Amino acid sequence: MSGGSQFDLFAKRRFMPFFMTQALGAFNDNIFKNALAAMLVFEGSKLFGFNTDQLVNFSAMVFILPFFLFSALFGQLADKYEKSMQIRRVKLFEVVIMLLATLGFWIGSVSLLMFVLFLLGLQSTIFGPIKYGILPQILKREELVGGNALIEMGTFVAILGGTIAGPQLAGVEVSWPYWVSAGCLATAAAGYAASLRIPRADPVAPDLKINWNIFSETVHNLKFINENATVLNSVLGISWFWFFGATFLVQIPSYTQNVLGGDKDLMSSLLALFIIGISAGSLLCEKLSGKQVEIGLVPFGAIGLTLFGLDLYFASPDAPTVGITALEFLSGGDNWRIIIDLLMIGVFGGFYIVPLYALVQSRSAPDHRSRVIAGLNILNALFMVVAAVMAMLILGPAGLGIPDLFLISAILNAVVATYIFTLVPEFLMRFLVWMLIHTIYRVKVTGLDNIPEEGPVIVASNHVSFVDPLILGGMIRRPVNFVMYYKIYRLPLLNFIFRTGKAIPIAGRSEDPEILENAYKRMHGVLAAGDVLGIFPEGRITQDGEISNFKPGIDKVIAEQPVPVVPVALCNLWGSLFSRRDPLHKRRPYKLWSVIELRIGEAIPPEQVSAERLQQEVERLRGDDH
Repeated sequence: MSGGSQFDLFAKRRFMPFFMTQALGAFNDNIFKNALAAMLVFEGSKLFGFNTDQLVNFSAMVFILPFFLFSALFGQLADKYEKSMQIRRVKLFEVVIMLLATLGFWIGSVSLLMFVLFLLGLQSTIFGPIKYGILPQILKREELVGGNALIEMGTFVAILGGTIAGPQLAGVEVSWPYWVSAGCLATAAAGYAASLRIPRADPVAPDLKINWNIFSETVHNLKFINENATVLNSVLGISWFWFFGATFLVQIPSYTQNVLGGDKDLMSSLLALFIIGISAGSLLCEKLSGKQVEIGLVPFGAIGLTLFGLDLYFASPDAPTVGITALEFLSGGDNWRIIIDLLMIGVFGGFYIVPLYALVQSRSAPDHRSRVIAGLNILNALFMVVAAVMAMLILGPAGLGIPDLFLISAILNAVVATYIFTLVPEFLMRFLVWMLIHTIYRVKVTGLDNIPEEGPVIVASNHVSFVDPLILGGMIRRPVNFVMYYKIYRLPLLNFIFRTGKAIPIAGRSEDPEILENAYKRMHGVLAAGDVLGIFPEGRITQDGEISNFKPGIDKVIAEQPVPVVPVALCNLWGSLFSRRDPLHKRRPYKLWSVIELRIGEAIPPEQVSAERLQQEVERLRGDDH
């Protein structure tokens, strides 16, 4: 994957059968769910006295209830037992469920079909911890973002297919919807056939003793999430996305009929716009993140979700155009905002969700990763149940309409995003870094694999501009703790980024010996923790574009903590807005998308490190490119 595309995974047996199994499962769920939703909305079915708007939200709650009840149990099983065999058993269970669905359609029992919906939710509950737990076992580290993107894309394309096929099959003029049953049974059988080719994935906790008390184990799973602050906040972000996304997705059938005045074809078209957007956003994540887990995309996604969610409220008509067809709606000039809003909510949703899933998988301990995913599913279910209850209350007793629900959800998204990014400023810091290296510059990186994936290491670079730490930190896969001159550290605006990025301010002994001493203590702490330390051995930003003599501080650090040092050369930054080539009042903006280079050399063993040797290596890497 390092030199190819995420789509290369489709040619690999360790990924493709699992991808097909997952996609066919999502396709089947949505054939049934959307066929049932179309019957409830367009045939005026009643259950427990609910109106159609409330009944659609009730059915969504029925589907996700098993996630809340049983995720903890099946998270344990996913960690304890071999995963490919578990997947095959889950797919056989799906065949049985679809036989029961056939009976429900045949006798026309809404209650039985609701029970089938519950069983489909149970099947997804079993599969969820296995699905996200197996990915880090079958994918390499650099494939994780691309693999997650493909899974999300495949899932939502399958949702799109099922969303279109379900109502169409339900609408065929027959005595009972046997076409829905035939489609669901055929898809379940195809999913089982695909699962037979999934390679073995060894158990990660074979000695685990199963706790059959779902309530105490639920608490236990939530404690696993709380072990790592990054995982906890990522899980909360994912759960919030499902609150927001479920609110929008579930309302589209009723929104189509009651707000726009459309039919089943228009409903399928609007769902298609939403899902195409999520698929496109998911696939773009690998390109925009440089094949690394880039949490800077998360605030970008949150901003888009809020803006386009708000605009959907303002773009919705005051009264429906009764009988409008999909073609009439899509070709109507007044509807372009609704079309764009639904599409872009999906795109920004992809930007939001893929990095968070990859982050949870990469930062969770392997021996209980599936139980972390189970805890995530519990919280997802809780958030979606709350979303369904909120929607039922707003659309029922409160007397508000679906556009009002969209407005409230968008405002809540802004509030929640502000809270999360205030609580965890690293998300916002990474967003600012990501914006810098994807708007002002295009960064070409060579030798990235020379930085070890784990263990203590020092990254040493020439110092060309004020934003060198942001460029280096944005492109290196591991978090980097930079040492920088304390006056640069204190610069307005940049200080927020440096501080939240855990940069280490340093000063000369004659300037402030206390700052210097604290800097050395923190440097040793970073290396002792097995992390990456970033330094600029020149001690200051170049005044003439040339590399100044490296200071001997590196020798002192290595003498006390012998770790490898990776030389890095920043090229083509001299003369930019953030360099010192011109006086401040004469600096002009560096042209957008200018190509700069980050050249990373091979690690120097600690016994060979010296300021002189390091300077020679950086000068060699840079060559004549300033």
